[in-house]
Amino acid sequence: MPATPQKQFTMLVCQLPGVEAVQAQSRHSFGRHMHAQFGIGVVLQGAQKSLSDRGVVEAVAGDTITVNPGEIHDGTPLGDAGRSWQMLYLEPALIATLMDDISEGNSRQREFSLPVIRNARISQAVRHLFATVTSPQAAIMSAEEQMLLLFSRLMQEPASQPEAAPPAIQHARSLIDDDPTAELSLQTLAQQQGLSRFQLLRAFAKNTGMTPHAYILQRRLQHARRLIAAGMPLVQVAMECGFADQSHMTRLFIRNFGLSPGAYAQR
Repeated sequence: MPATPQKQFTMLVCQLPGVEAVQAQSRHSFGRHMHAQFGIGVVLQGAQKSLSDRGVVEAVAGDTITVNPGEIHDGTPLGDAGRSWQMLYLEPALIATLMDDISEGNSRQREFSLPVIRNARISQAVRHLFATVTSPQAAIMSAEEQMLLLFSRLMQEPASQPEAAPPAIQHARSLIDDDPTAELSLQTLAQQQGLSRFQLLRAFAKNTGMTPHAYILQRRLQHARRLIAAGMPLVQVAMECGFADQSHMTRLFIRNFGLSPGAYAQR
């Protein structure tokens, strides 16, 4: 039997605007990262454990896995064989439109309430939706119907609002979010908040799950992904997003998303 590939990611052509489809097989352990989109998929083979907003969870073949925008998570295979999965990433604006329809105009903030769902009917519905949106003969109406039925069942109002970060950390995070390409030093961020560098580092990591530098890189990668999708040349994207060069962007892009910027651009 041939060995399981170390890492194989395929981004499939998706027929529905605002949706990206990825199929993956990997033994790789992913560090902490986040996505700008909602993610929902199914573990096809193997198993993994991952960090989520609800703590560390485990998912095995047949389980549905989800992630909300901005949710810090990672992923480590359980066992030597790795795992394979299918994943759909949906733009928040698309989810907002679906929720507005489902709630008949009374939409409030919604999110996936469980990072792992062990329900055969739900996983079958997710795999069916994945097949529909990646089919060359995709029926858009069918995809819309499936999404409305699926997300009306899965998307819930947050059970409770997360504890607000201290104002200093909120302000530091806003500075990064407003311009992730800016050359900010730890000293500059700390002085602006009236903190020492260590105080800022410790509080920022506690409230976001990442150091300020790691958070900046995540925001730059998300910005790069949007620019690549818009058709900007990769060299220019690297410059626009504050990376040292294109190879630097490529290394981080692969580490975070599992495929190269060039492969992403082709899709």
